[in-house]
Amino acid sequence: MSSPTLAVQLRCNHLDHPLGVHDPAPRLSWRLATDERRGARQTAYRVTVSTQRHGPANLWDSGRVRSDATNQIVYRGQALSSRQRAWWRVEVWDEKNRRSESAVAFWEAGLLARTDWTATWIGAALAGGPETGTHSPYLRTIFNVGKKVAAARLYVTALGLYEFHLNGHRVGDDVFTPGWTEYKKRVQYQVYDVTSLLRAGANAAGAILGDGWYCGHIGWRDRNYYGERPKLLAQLVITHADGSTQVIATDESWKTAFGAIVESDLINGETHDARRELPGWNEPVYDDSAWVPVARFDDPGIELSPTLGPCVRVTQELKPIAPPTKRDEWPAPVWIFDLGQNMVGHVRLHVRGPAGQVIRLRFGEMLSPDGSLYTENLRAARQTDHYILRGDPRGETWESKFTFHGFRYVEVRGQPTIEALLPDAITGLVLHSATPRTGTFSCNDRLVNQLQSNIDWGQRSNFLEVPTDCPQRNERLGWMGDAQVFCRTAAWNRDVASFFNKWLRDVCDAQGAEGQMPAVAPHVEGIGDDGGPAWADAGVICPWTMYLCYGDRALLARHYASFTRFIGHLEKYAKDYIRSHPDSKVWHGYGDWLALDGSGNVFGNTPKDLIGTAMFAYSASIVAKMARVLGKADDAARYERLTERVRKAYQRRYLTGDGVATGLTQTSYVLTLAFDLAPTALRPKLLHELVRDIEARGNKLTTGFVGASYLPLVLTRLGRTDVAYKLLHQKTWPSWLYAVTQGATTIWERWDGWTQEKGFQDKGMNSFNHYAYGAIGTWLYTVVAGIDLDPATPAYKRIVLAPRPGGEITSARGELHSIHGAILSQWKLRPGRFEWEVVVPPNTTATATFPVPAGARITEGRTPLAQAAGVSGARGSRCTLAAGHYRFTATWKA
Repeated sequence: MSSPTLAVQLRCNHLDHPLGVHDPAPRLSWRLATDERRGARQTAYRVTVSTQRHGPANLWDSGRVRSDATNQIVYRGQALSSRQRAWWRVEVWDEKNRRSESAVAFWEAGLLARTDWTATWIGAALAGGPETGTHSPYLRTIFNVGKKVAAARLYVTALGLYEFHLNGHRVGDDVFTPGWTEYKKRVQYQVYDVTSLLRAGANAAGAILGDGWYCGHIGWRDRNYYGERPKLLAQLVITHADGSTQVIATDESWKTAFGAIVESDLINGETHDARRELPGWNEPVYDDSAWVPVARFDDPGIELSPTLGPCVRVTQELKPIAPPTKRDEWPAPVWIFDLGQNMVGHVRLHVRGPAGQVIRLRFGEMLSPDGSLYTENLRAARQTDHYILRGDPRGETWESKFTFHGFRYVEVRGQPTIEALLPDAITGLVLHSATPRTGTFSCNDRLVNQLQSNIDWGQRSNFLEVPTDCPQRNERLGWMGDAQVFCRTAAWNRDVASFFNKWLRDVCDAQGAEGQMPAVAPHVEGIGDDGGPAWADAGVICPWTMYLCYGDRALLARHYASFTRFIGHLEKYAKDYIRSHPDSKVWHGYGDWLALDGSGNVFGNTPKDLIGTAMFAYSASIVAKMARVLGKADDAARYERLTERVRKAYQRRYLTGDGVATGLTQTSYVLTLAFDLAPTALRPKLLHELVRDIEARGNKLTTGFVGASYLPLVLTRLGRTDVAYKLLHQKTWPSWLYAVTQGATTIWERWDGWTQEKGFQDKGMNSFNHYAYGAIGTWLYTVVAGIDLDPATPAYKRIVLAPRPGGEITSARGELHSIHGAILSQWKLRPGRFEWEVVVPPNTTATATFPVPAGARITEGRTPLAQAAGVSGARGSRCTLAAGHYRFTATWKA
């Protein structure tokens, strides 16, 4: 007898048990756990919400709702007050009308009004300059707890970075808090449950501050872009067992001193003088008589906002893959460690030596031909740490706190002999926003498997607070064009729902007064406030993609006004519906960035106005779809009409009746076909021209950032998957696999970042960890593995299973842990035989298309396809699958 369906993984706003929620109507979700029986589904649910863990539903009782919905269930109960916790559970009824009840979950409100904050901004009196910073200040206070503690919450933020401590313990394991936002408008704060860290009697609270994005270097700018020194705002609220509260807040009574962190800069690095450490500084018994009063600062007048996305954390440790290599350099030898993987983070250093000895750590992605550390592509980024030993004969261990680096190789200077290097001298600590892995892909081709690894590592490396372009040189900005082309791939590899919720708030905060979207978010002056085609369009493409992948309707509703303002900006400045018209005064954009059809021109040869008009039509069509989803029929009709007008203008200006697209570039054809901008009758001619150009180049691409992501998908959609496979398997540059054949472990910025013929590309712009070209991942997952979503029923509620074997791929496996559960497509192709293992998660269905010739015999086990349990609508090589685990075999005469 089968077991009833159970609701598990209860989440609120894409988060597990979140603290500090401001949303008065958060979205609740769960998935269903079953015994893998076929057809398992939910037929009804009931959500109950209480102020007590096991209390009555005094906040909300949805009643029994006849629905199979498990995602984006809007809370419609009483609004929570500041610091109030809501306990919730869900009952579900399955297809056999069996009821089950989930475990209890919760969300907790933050400090909802500015008046709830009694804390003041504090810091040190000393400020840094435009080129150099100051020591990181340590701040502390002591307080007494005289009653039994029932609960304690720390509400904390900084302008800069903070690491908070209570009674000798670091609070939480988040790094680089409070994160990077549009500081001119808001700063995030975090909430921590610190109940277990408090003691009866004397307690100590304190923090170390770092410069971070607020007053350290950003991009290629000088320091102090937002402010001149880091500041702390913290409020500890203790609820006693008798119901009374005690508040310890930052104010003039706190003290400060400088300690071991001599400088900290996200781009340049960190210097730590262990002789200046302050042992016990975060304990109540510490003697702080030599410390001085803190400086108090006026409120900056910006919003204190809840944390919407995952914080940065250490997610993995890497050990060197071989003993270090010694290089004899003046004035002292250096040792180079190879971690075997280009990564982002910092290292744990374990050394021994005399007090005052300086260890210099430099970080790089590549080695020069002579074996030295290659740093020319870092531009002005120093990317160097220094550790000054205190002289402990037992050895010393150190990790930086307020910097990160992009690197595979670590150069150590300051240890004269191999004997002085301890066996575990260097360990790489991988840092990125804590987005759990959700998707995997593998196949029989080891190079393609390495490509997939490179895609995921590139994502991990650059999804650090915002989706950066690169993690090593003096840039590291939230470039929107990169995020736009990659976001669908990102949503396969990892759970990025809350990550993009946070970043899209940054995007809308950075939107210009006339509706223009920037090129980078948070916006940095010196880069135009109009991002131009394909970069600015991320402001609508990314949220729409998050809706498709996660069903996040609330995200669309929250920012809908920003989307319409953006389209209004495009309308205003387009000339006869041609965006970026040569006669217009607006920024014409970055073209098809780094395309190889431009004779050294980084913008490529695809006309910028063609790209602009194509993206105009695409963005307008997306906003029309958003309006339909949100029930705004009049808006939808208006944007549909606008899309058609732009499409007609595109056809008049850029297409000929012979199927020739202006510019004659691959990207010209790709965008025309990807966005359905050509008349139906003309599309075969355009496809022919695209394929002719690819084949004339020896099955090589020339597309840049804009065209590359759409290229293989266009080829497959229009029936030329064979050409897409030829591009995939191409091993000479330009191609996806060329870098893999050269030992790459992440995606490169340029197709020719390094070649055997020319060596390194332009040192001014040559990142070896740049995820944009990793957008090929979407094609691997949807076409090779064969797992896709149906836009009509987003979030994989109805799954499209349709692998398309080809090229040198004879077996593949894709697995995606969607919001409904695990989806699996694993297949193997042999002459006359196709084996396919499929998992359809509970409460979903799938359409399955078998890539077999007409007349093939398809069975599930020994049962013919049409008679198999859970299978319906079988016609030829296509059928509908209910939830369940299937193993199909198709045979035919080879």
